[in-house]
Parts: sequence; structure tokens; C-alpha cells
Amino acid sequence: MRSAAFLKAALAFLALPGMVAFAVPLLVLTPGGLSAFALWPGAPLLAAGSFLLLWCVRDFYVEGKGTLAPWSPPQHLVMSGLYRVSRNPMYVAVILILSGWAVGFRSRTLTVYAILVATGFHLRVVFGEEPWLARRYGEEWVRYRASVRRWLGWR
Repeated sequence: MRSAAFLKAALAFLALPGMVAFAVPLLVLTPGGLSAFALWPGAPLLAAGSFLLLWCVRDFYVEGKGTLAPWSPPQHLVMSGLYRVSRNPMYVAVILILSGWAVGFRSRTLTVYAILVATGFHLRVVFGEEPWLARRYGEEWVRYRASVRRWLGWR
């Protein structure tokens, strides 16, 4: 049973942030490919975002007892780890990754993509996820929302 849950978490990671943060940017980069990665300030952003993203996926799996996928959501509201400083650290991590790609490849296209993805994340959070969380977790969500900012920092 535990291995099935882990498989769901891994597939959700590959299907969702894996596509947005890695597959699409790599498709945009062809034909130049990875050999065009010239500006090393992009590497720390890419590495930090990747580390933070994996940390968030782990917290969803371990603390939340679910995945980041809508078809297998966490059973418990995740409020530990990075979720103490941001209600949406997974999205912040993806934007860091996309920023790393854009800086590393000096790509206007990837910069525009990162801005569009960030805008889409914000709209999804405000109009989709937050109302769903309020319905699903009730008072627990209200207390959490009051103590942690949507994107970064403490209240």
C-alpha cells in the first residue's frame, strides 16, 4: 500500500511541476539545447528551486498523506517545513526554477513563460485552491491563512 502511495506521488510530480518546470523549458530550448547554458547565475536559482520543490513534494507525501495532484490530494493540511513561511512554496519553487532557466539561457521566451506561469499560479490559488481549502479544512484553514502569507514571509 505504501509503495502505491509513493508511486502516485512520483507520477504527480512528473505530470505536474515536472512538465511545467522542466519539460516545457527544455522543449523551448531546442535546437540550442543544454549546451547553450551560459550564464551561471541561473544555476543557483535552478538548483534552489529544484531542492525546494522536492522538499514540498516530500511534505505533501509525508505530512499530508497525499500528493500534489488533484486526483490524490493530501488528507491533512500541510503546515510544516516551507509551508510555515509560504502557503504556496511549491509554486514559488517552480518560479525559481523557471527563473533559473531564463537567466541561464538569457531567454526572453523563457522569461515570458515564467511570468505567464506565475500569473496562472496566482489566479489558480486565489480563485481555485483557496476556496477549495476553505471548504475542505474549515477553521484549520482559516487559522493557517491568518498566520502565513500567500507567497512569502510571516505575518
